[in-house]
Amino acid sequence: MKVWETEIFGRKLIIEHGKMAKQAHGSILLKYGKSAILVTATASKEAKDGIDFLPLTVEFQEKFYAVGKIPGGFLKREGRPSSEAILSSRLIDRPIRPLFPKDFHNDIQVIVTAFSMDNDDSIETWGITGASFALNLSPIPFDGMVAGVRLGYVDEKFVVFPTQEELKNSRMDIVVAGTKEAITMVEGESLEVSEDEMVKALLYAHEAIKQIIEFQEKVVSEFNIEKWEVISPEIPEGFVEDFEKLINDEELEKRILVKGKKDRDDALDSYRKELLEEFQTKYVEKWDNENYEKYKKFLYESFDEKIKKLMRKMIIEKNTRADGRKIDEIRPITCEIGLFEKTHGSALFTRGETQSLGVVTLGEPMDVQIIDTVFEEGERRFMLHYNFPPFSTGEVKGLRLSRREIGHGHLAERALKNMLPTEEEFPYIIRIVSEILESNGSSSMATVCSGSLALMDAGVPIPKHVAGVAMGLIFEDEKFVVLTDILGMEDHLGDMDFKVTGTRDGITAFQMDVKVAGVNEEVLKEALERARVARLHILNIMYNTISEPKKELSPYAPLIKTTKIPIDKISEVIGPGGRVIKGIHKDFDVEISIDDETGLTKVSGHNVQNIDNAIKYIESLIKEVKEGEVFEGKVSRIENYGLFVEIIPGKLGLLHMSNLGKDAKELLKSIKIGDIMKVEIISIDDNGRIQLKKFGEKTAERKNHRRKNYQKPEERNDHKKDAE
Repeated sequence: MKVWETEIFGRKLIIEHGKMAKQAHGSILLKYGKSAILVTATASKEAKDGIDFLPLTVEFQEKFYAVGKIPGGFLKREGRPSSEAILSSRLIDRPIRPLFPKDFHNDIQVIVTAFSMDNDDSIETWGITGASFALNLSPIPFDGMVAGVRLGYVDEKFVVFPTQEELKNSRMDIVVAGTKEAITMVEGESLEVSEDEMVKALLYAHEAIKQIIEFQEKVVSEFNIEKWEVISPEIPEGFVEDFEKLINDEELEKRILVKGKKDRDDALDSYRKELLEEFQTKYVEKWDNENYEKYKKFLYESFDEKIKKLMRKMIIEKNTRADGRKIDEIRPITCEIGLFEKTHGSALFTRGETQSLGVVTLGEPMDVQIIDTVFEEGERRFMLHYNFPPFSTGEVKGLRLSRREIGHGHLAERALKNMLPTEEEFPYIIRIVSEILESNGSSSMATVCSGSLALMDAGVPIPKHVAGVAMGLIFEDEKFVVLTDILGMEDHLGDMDFKVTGTRDGITAFQMDVKVAGVNEEVLKEALERARVARLHILNIMYNTISEPKKELSPYAPLIKTTKIPIDKISEVIGPGGRVIKGIHKDFDVEISIDDETGLTKVSGHNVQNIDNAIKYIESLIKEVKEGEVFEGKVSRIENYGLFVEIIPGKLGLLHMSNLGKDAKELLKSIKIGDIMKVEIISIDDNGRIQLKKFGEKTAERKNHRRKNYQKPEERNDHKKDAE
């Protein structure tokens, strides 16, 4: 066993190797601050046949014991991964995936298991660095080292690995990953920061990444690990070359430039079929049928590679894109709102062949999402769900929720959430659903746009629209071209996918994945500036559709109003065993939700008059009465010495017969329970006991002959019965 230790940004980083999980091909125990993760890397010994992709699986395993908790539910054990665990898995996967050799097709599994977790340590970000350690200390082929950092921006200063307290006051929360040479991945959100601030943040984060990689290099240099040989497929000499001789670049370019995704795909598929038939006819003697069937997949790969090279060449040399646009041109955009009668808010955003239907639903307090994860227990008022059905790309697939859908929805949610009103301003639970009806690139950014439009259509008081755009990159021979609003084809065959969302005043969320070695400052600046210009163009179209939230909510939305209760008065509204609040539910036909920490009380129902009356009743329960105030009170109990009058709900005062005026005894006999009397408060003692007089009568002067065992009205059993 070996142990390495260093100081990283104010906390100890410890790497242990050779103690745990020794049968994995690579494993390390990484400790940072109070947190610890075991990272293992294992691969199958044989490559998978018939695939042209990297079969990599990354799993981030949250363990409740890591934070000293027992899982909820009947089984009391960890079940399927939470959304947070899935997002952490994707966060680790994205920066390491491009560093595997192209021809390596063995199954690879990287598992990050959290043994101890402190929310201040950003342990999911350390999973990126841990995965790089484990892979470099294994025989699995892996080209380079990568590390990740989390960055905040507090009091005009960048903070690496900020604490949760610091993040509360931070203008940004981003995770940046990269190699020693360049940045390869970005994910995060911000409070409308400028493009210049974002570039500075990324460069600052990269300097921090370099420090971690230097430590990583020191550790790995102590080992001499022999990597597995990457065996490229054996293809008969001349087989692919003979096929490529048949490809006519002019004809292929013509097919690439066909307008429309479906028509373009059909044109390219048709040309490939023609070429394969010609190949079989022309080389029937040279390559027999057995060889052809065995190696045909390499002809498909060759054709796809030719498309990639030609498309990139067209962009670099001619500034020509597959759909005929200029490199900085956005596809045609249309926006519609208010599409359906019964939904609370809806919008259809179409950009070229990408289309998102955004639907907003406003919920009552009972619709809040209950959160019980490793770190978080509480409620979530805003949800965004992204659905990507197979028909959106003309395919037939299952309808299971994918990790991609969770990731895209999370990005769109981060883009919009900082524009939402506070609970006091708008007490509704908000759910946005994005249905992707067509997709040809950048559907998550279309989700941001449709979501923003639908929020305004629903009457949610957001101050500004938020829009998003995806930027691409083609990098060839030291030349690069940044593309605005990329197609699915440009995403697949290009070198970068950089999604940026924001308002007219700044960036709210972003996500970048780079397939090449990384991007430098020049590329970042140009990409962000192009994204800003594109975003403003999209926002203008959105503002022309709806410029501010609707003044009235949908008639089908629930009715909710709020009031504020002093925290020390909450128990009075709830009552013993919840009797008071249950009575309000029943009498006014409303639902009531009270926040124990703030006293914010939400009253919802289907009748606005009932809601208003319920709020008045609640406010009367907590009202502080004063001497000299006059009330129309209801007689609740009659004794031989006077009356108990309920001046406001739940609050009684004693109207002694001496304060009933002339003929008090006769008056006492004529009064019935339930009668209304106008009374005035003459005194309130230190224990809250209220003395009343009949309004207009003089206060009687009398000595206090109260019994020693006197109980104030609200403490007496018979009084409680009356109050009930």
